[in-house]
Amino acid sequence: MREAQKYCPELELFASPWSPPTWMKTKKVYNYGRIRMEEKVLDAYARYFVKFVEAYKELGIPVSMVHVQNEPMADQKFPSCLWHGSDMRDFIKGYLGPAFEKSGLGTQIWLGTINGPFVDFRWPGYGAPYEEFYDQFANTILSDKEARKYLTGVGVQWGGKHQLEQIEASFPEMRIMQTESECGDGKNEWEQAEYIYFLMWYFFRHGAEAYTYWNMALPEGGVSSWGWSQNSLATVAEDTGELTLQPEFYLMKHFSHFIKPGARLLETKGHWTANALVFENPDGQLVVTVMNSMHQDRVFTFLCKEKSFSAVIEAHSMNTFVIDGGRG
Repeated sequence: MREAQKYCPELELFASPWSPPTWMKTKKVYNYGRIRMEEKVLDAYARYFVKFVEAYKELGIPVSMVHVQNEPMADQKFPSCLWHGSDMRDFIKGYLGPAFEKSGLGTQIWLGTINGPFVDFRWPGYGAPYEEFYDQFANTILSDKEARKYLTGVGVQWGGKHQLEQIEASFPEMRIMQTESECGDGKNEWEQAEYIYFLMWYFFRHGAEAYTYWNMALPEGGVSSWGWSQNSLATVAEDTGELTLQPEFYLMKHFSHFIKPGARLLETKGHWTANALVFENPDGQLVVTVMNSMHQDRVFTFLCKEKSFSAVIEAHSMNTFVIDGGRG
């Protein structure tokens, strides 16, 4: 993180725990189990959050925001912890919110990172429990005024996209961020980068102000400790140390290099709307990202007030156009 700060001094960081200390859980292990809804546990855990942020601050690494739990609907063999929506509501309004308010840290609390319902209700093989849906989780928390007053926004990862539209529609005052992109299968194919572009399109069109990738770098093949091959921005050959930048690195750079903090997404119309996003940077500069995942080239035409251009967008390509504000 300190190395990253050298390149990006204004770097913002968010934190999201995978598991509380084991004594706070129904099963005294980091994997599996649920938070224990007891006074001594909840009070200690709220103070634990504060001490975590204070410790990083002392090291010169400010944590701008904390999410209450990474994947509160995941009970699995790597570190995890289950939360009912009503339990997280009570923790936020009764313990975590007051603890951060008293600390004076200024660190934001976000409701996240929501990871469900992952599939449809009672889908064969893996049915999403009823309590994972919007009313039972996000709405249970956000509709409580005492809990909501402590929350800045909502963190939604790939499984949580099924709650995204309802959150955006019902609580437009809540900021939204995408907290974990889909992990892929380790093949790092261009077709997967195209797929991720349309996930980004979906999240940004529904109010997300940030999109978070998952693996920065993995060995070739990207096999995790639990046997899941995943994609990454870069891969490293373990025998030679050779670094390879993968397709999703370039996808992320199309956004992160040109779109500046404070940019806003503009409304678009026309037949390219489902394949393009237009952002306006704070200085008035327009950034147009365009994805053509068809098997044939297409002609793209842009018109905004007095600014216009046309370009041939090659099949299976991503393009970014930058239009300087006020200079054409």
